[in-house]
Amino acid sequence: MGFIFRAMTEKDIPQVAEIEKQAFTLPWSEHSFQNELKYKERTVYLVVAGAAAPDYVLGYCGYWKIIDEAHITNIAVRNGFRGRHLGRRLMEKIIDSAISHGMLHITLEVRVSNFVALALYESLGFTCVGSRKGYYSDTGEDALIMWLYTDRR
Repeated sequence: MGFIFRAMTEKDIPQVAEIEKQAFTLPWSEHSFQNELKYKERTVYLVVAGAAAPDYVLGYCGYWKIIDEAHITNIAVRNGFRGRHLGRRLMEKIIDSAISHGMLHITLEVRVSNFVALALYESLGFTCVGSRKGYYSDTGEDALIMWLYTDRR
């Protein structure tokens, strides 16, 4: 199965919100994603879809542009399509996008218990630089703060 990666559009939001609910205990709402897409000069959101069904969203990822830093806000893959390296490919596309937009650094937070995500981010060159105690309000779990320095990639 081939895949296409493209910019998220308004029509993708219901599917993205559905995937968000599958992946997170505190999912963003459709309204949140609508707000994100309003500020294209400050945000970038990509989706991945099957080449044979380009309107069926399989996953998404986004970031905020803050001066020369990209702050990854969300990444998730639809249930049933995990384990096919779509998360890795989305991250690679997001990193390439951030570099092409002049971002020198990329940051994200990840739950300390999310070993799959941690392994992915570390394999892409992210390093843990600290933590945020009690960051996740649903469980009080800590978040690890990770950075990728694109000028040294």
